[in-house]
Amino acid sequence: MSDSAESPTETQNEEPQPPADDSAANDEKKKIDVLLKAVGDTPIMKTRKWAVDRGRTVQSLAQFILRFLKLDGNEQLFIYVNQSFAPSPDQEVGVLFDCFGSDGKLVLHYCKSQAWG
Repeated sequence: MSDSAESPTETQNEEPQPPADDSAANDEKKKIDVLLKAVGDTPIMKTRKWAVDRGRTVQSLAQFILRFLKLDGNEQLFIYVNQSFAPSPDQEVGVLFDCFGSDGKLVLHYCKSQAWG
C-alpha cells in the first residue's frame, strides 16, 4: 500500500540511488503540515498540527476529525480554508496546500455548523 514501492520491471542499468538524506527529504514532501483550528462550539483538538499525506482528501480528513473528537457519526463537520471557503470533499489536501498554504503549512478551520462561505 506504499506509494514508494518500486516497479518489479525496473532494470539494473539505471542511475545509482540518491543518498539517504535525499530520500528522507522526498518522504517529507509526500506529507504536508496541516494546522487544524476549531470554530464556534466545536471541541478543540489538543494536537493542532498534523502531518498529512498530500493525496488525502478533505472528506477523509473530516472523518478523521470526527473520530478523533469522538463525535456522533450523524453530526456534520464543515472544513474551511483560511476562514473563507469550504473545499470540495473530494479535493486533495496537497492541491489546497499548493494553492493556499503559507509558512510551510495549510490552515484549516473545522466546525459543526456552517460558519463562512
